[in-house]
Amino acid sequence: MKSISLHNTSRPPRLRVGLKDVSREEFSAAVQEKLGKQRVSIMLDGAVIAFFKAKAGDRGYQTLINQALHQAMTAEQMETTLRKVIREELRAIS
Repeated sequence: MKSISLHNTSRPPRLRVGLKDVSREEFSAAVQEKLGKQRVSIMLDGAVIAFFKAKAGDRGYQTLINQALHQAMTAEQMETTLRKVIREELRAIS
C-alpha cells in the first residue's frame, strides 16, 4: 500500500482573500485592513513576556500587550487633557 503525504513542503501555503488566491503582500494588506493591525518585530525583556503569558492564560499574550499599550496611550492623553483643563481653570480664577 502506497502512503500519501497530506503536506506538500515544496509549495508555500495557499493564501486566499475571499475566494481569490492572492500574494503574501495582498494577504497582509487584507488582514491589516480587516483588523486594523500591523505585524511588527519588537525585542522585549523575558520578564515582560513571562508576565503577559502568565496573565493571558488561554488568551493570546500579544493581545494583552496590545491592550496595555492602548491603556498607556489613553492615560497619557488623559493626563495632557487634565493638565490643560487645570491650567485654564487656574487662569480663570487669577
